[in-house]
Amino acid sequence: MKCLPDLSFDAALVRSPFGPDFSAPLSLERALTRLHSSMAGKSPAARELAVLQMQIPASLQPIQDGDLFAGRILYPLVSFSPEPGGFGYACREDAIRAVTRAHALQGPELEEVEQMLAYWKGRTSQDRCRQAYSPLLARTLPTDEWTKESGIAFPLYRMAGSVLDYGKLVALGIPGLRLEVQKRLVATSTEEESDLLTHLLGALELLAGSCARYAKQAQDLAETASPERCAELQRMAGDLEAIGKRAPDSFSEAIQLIWLYALHSGTWNYGRLDVVLGPLLCRDMDSGKLSEQEALHMLESWWRLMKAYDNQYNNRVIIGGAGRPDEEAADRFALLAMEATRSVRLNQPQLTLRHHRGQNPALMAKALTVIGEGATFPMLYNDDVNVPAVAKAFAVPTDEAVHYVPYGCGEYVLACRSFGTPNGVINLAKALEVALHGGVDPWSRGMTGPVAPDLREMRTFEDVWRAYAEQVDHHVAALAEQERIEYEVAGQEAPFLFFTLLLDDCVARAKPVFRGGIRYLGGTIETYGNTNAADALHAINEVVFLRRQASLEEVVAACDANFQGEAHARIHRLLLAVSKYGNDEATADAMARRVHDHVCRVSAAQAKRQGMASYLVVIINNWANVIFGSTTGATPDGRKSGEALANGNNPNPGSDRSGTTAFLNSLASLDAAQHAGAVQNMKFSRELFGRSRPKLEAMLTGYWSRGGTQAMITVVSPEDLRAAMGEPQKWGHLMVRVGGFSARFIDLPPGAQLEVLNRTCHA
Repeated sequence: MKCLPDLSFDAALVRSPFGPDFSAPLSLERALTRLHSSMAGKSPAARELAVLQMQIPASLQPIQDGDLFAGRILYPLVSFSPEPGGFGYACREDAIRAVTRAHALQGPELEEVEQMLAYWKGRTSQDRCRQAYSPLLARTLPTDEWTKESGIAFPLYRMAGSVLDYGKLVALGIPGLRLEVQKRLVATSTEEESDLLTHLLGALELLAGSCARYAKQAQDLAETASPERCAELQRMAGDLEAIGKRAPDSFSEAIQLIWLYALHSGTWNYGRLDVVLGPLLCRDMDSGKLSEQEALHMLESWWRLMKAYDNQYNNRVIIGGAGRPDEEAADRFALLAMEATRSVRLNQPQLTLRHHRGQNPALMAKALTVIGEGATFPMLYNDDVNVPAVAKAFAVPTDEAVHYVPYGCGEYVLACRSFGTPNGVINLAKALEVALHGGVDPWSRGMTGPVAPDLREMRTFEDVWRAYAEQVDHHVAALAEQERIEYEVAGQEAPFLFFTLLLDDCVARAKPVFRGGIRYLGGTIETYGNTNAADALHAINEVVFLRRQASLEEVVAACDANFQGEAHARIHRLLLAVSKYGNDEATADAMARRVHDHVCRVSAAQAKRQGMASYLVVIINNWANVIFGSTTGATPDGRKSGEALANGNNPNPGSDRSGTTAFLNSLASLDAAQHAGAVQNMKFSRELFGRSRPKLEAMLTGYWSRGGTQAMITVVSPEDLRAAMGEPQKWGHLMVRVGGFSARFIDLPPGAQLEVLNRTCHA
């Protein structure tokens, strides 16, 4: 899901003390624009490095009181990044115009801002993607405004889901990475390879320079700090000086290097940190260099820094799971990470526990305790199902699949080995709505896909299915083509130097990540409205074709009338009476599987067509189910116009009425070996985590054994949610799972609050 940092316009003017003074409104943005213009004719690597050499020192923010690690960042409104500032070279025109109004810029300053905006028209990386569309693709994906306009499918612009090789970073450090690149440079045979490798070395020097500047700031702050704070700052300064010169040799040095590298690269996900940091944690604690309380405070501080690097849809930290080389050390980190999450109670990082049969049971026990206290983390992933499923879906060996990690809202990627940015969204409920209206979207009155048959021509359910499937097929193919184009543009625009340094096999091949460097370059497509489409198709089949209680024309007319009027209300009652997914009912779940299998299969077929390693569905939801629901008419499952769509793979709110076991059985019935991640939110009562905890544990064990892939759990009562809606000032502590992310309940918009409230609370 598209997301940019929520920068207030005053905050956007704060500039780092590192480097030139860019405190004047939009001065950094104007300087970056002039620099970009001056680099015309230079190689993409030279241009990227030059921009980063100006952007990063100006964007890094000072150490704040209480920080145990250096590193905060604030992106300018003209920037280069994979996604935090926008895709590639980005210019945020609306925000820039707001700054000009807020500061009443006029005269030469205003003229230069207008020239800057004119310069970027057609030159941003997003613009370059649109320019590469064929006429057919432009008709199929006519707008990028998925949060405002109606449609079946929309593109997203980002290079999301990077999970870098932080194990390699910690093992080699900056000097070791430098030596690796230098050795490859000696062996290079082409000017293009030499250019890339030379600028990779420049990126490492930029990182080392940031370490040195932060070290000086920490020392300067220590001179006037209290004794306790002075010791923290001096330790920080020592760590920063050390990691600029050698590989990390302590837990705190490793965290500091990982964190600064993440900020420089623009990544928002951190992978299997227990594998990377567990051995150093154990060594420091066992030697007496670090107490458990000191280590906990370090993680708590890091968690707060991740929260400040705000992206609630990402910031994933993975613990547990198969394939860890030193499980005992990794487990010690994992338990400490869960305690940090319990104690700071933030919605970031998105701590994620992979588990499997035979894993240390203390990890799951701790996880359930933390969740039961009201945290929405860790999220739980079942490796016994997911590892073989990933191997099949990604068509990779098991020894590769074991390195899967969820990122973002729950998409999978093979850590360090693959890239699979989700750059398209499709609303399956809207595809059915369009299919039932001749191929025309009744909201926008536009047509982006095939002409659908007249309702009178749909004489069997299979006729309805074909009309629906044609819309899905057409738009999935378009989104796969868009994904390929976006990768091509990304590769032409820049090598993404910090990605290229820490993703397999870019340095060895001397190729940028998006131009043949990475081992597996795949894509993903976010699907929404899956459950509504399935329940609606099932209801049509039952009411129209099997029971013959109403005609298809009557059902569609009732939906168009939003079930208002007695005749339409009768149809509504018939549709609601049909069984729904989420109740372990054979026919409803079978239709859910058919919808699921179809969109997964059609998507996977695009990989070969577009020259990607894979192209897979991700069934995730932020509150996009609310947004897409607002532009989707009433559907034949009985949902009314404008109401939220079902969340992820979940039943429509309130339709799962047959108990927890039935609910979990339906979730587990969808084939996990066809997709790259799916959200499965669960709302449980506190009772299950108290006196009834044995029942909860047995229930989850059964779910895992029947093929359950994951669980994202909120422990909250409907009464608490209603109270928070009525008196939000008293409920700032209440955290809920929204979709693939968590948020304070009171921070959600009303529609998203209502959708969470309406979910069944299982006891």
